[in-house]
Amino acid sequence: MIEYPNCKINLGLSVVRQREDGYHDLETVFVPVPLCDELEIVPAENFSFRQTGINIDCYPEDNVVVKAFRMMQRECGSRLPDVEIVLRKRIPFGAGLGGGSSDAAFTLKMLNKMFDLELDNGSLRNLATKLGADCAFFIDNEVAFATGIGDQLTPLGFNPLKGYKLVLVKPDEGVSTAEAYRGIVPRERRSNVVCCDLRNAVKKPISDWKDMIINDFEETVFASHPRLSNIKQRLYNCGALYAAMSGSGATVFGVFEQDAVVNDRFDGDCNIFEFNI
Repeated sequence: MIEYPNCKINLGLSVVRQREDGYHDLETVFVPVPLCDELEIVPAENFSFRQTGINIDCYPEDNVVVKAFRMMQRECGSRLPDVEIVLRKRIPFGAGLGGGSSDAAFTLKMLNKMFDLELDNGSLRNLATKLGADCAFFIDNEVAFATGIGDQLTPLGFNPLKGYKLVLVKPDEGVSTAEAYRGIVPRERRSNVVCCDLRNAVKKPISDWKDMIINDFEETVFASHPRLSNIKQRLYNCGALYAAMSGSGATVFGVFEQDAVVNDRFDGDCNIFEFNI
């Protein structure tokens, strides 16, 4: 079986509070994006995993795809035989796009389907959450308002980007999640922040989003990675209706009218992806 795990972007990201367990409660809107990896799983006598494409420097057993398989083994026991997994990586990592989380979620879904394991989507989401905060989103893979650590999902029932062009710009540099959180002050401790309801904000014209929909990570991440701030401004200079950083970075995206021509090629070490949604 071959599937194509897609990535996501965040429309807005509010860090609401720090929890007693050390995690943070968030509010964001996840939107699926058709930039995809390729994941192949076939039955085999012995388990094996191989990854090609973008190089991820980690031991195979540390790859989230392998962790997803091991989790399903523990959950389903002898009903899940060994498999051969090949991951062809195209989604940049350390990008705020959730590529690894998507790979893990798709692994769970594919194994469930291939071997008739009969886990419903609620059970799959519960397993996915143990692999990563945004993994659960990719089980249903539809536009959703997310709270909690990103695992409490409310489908919105529409895609606010439908009919628009989406441009992703991922420079060579990355931003670690730990680095991004290091400078964050949760909103409950900031008296000067006016919060908007993202569920209502994304229903408004995209040209209004600039003054409404904010990613809290931009303030601290842009201070240490000024190039990302520059990319955001250049997207606006190219005519973007809205531009922002996705997640904790380092991808910056712009939303354009579908017939727009983005004539800024940025720098040679930037990956640029364009999609009509």
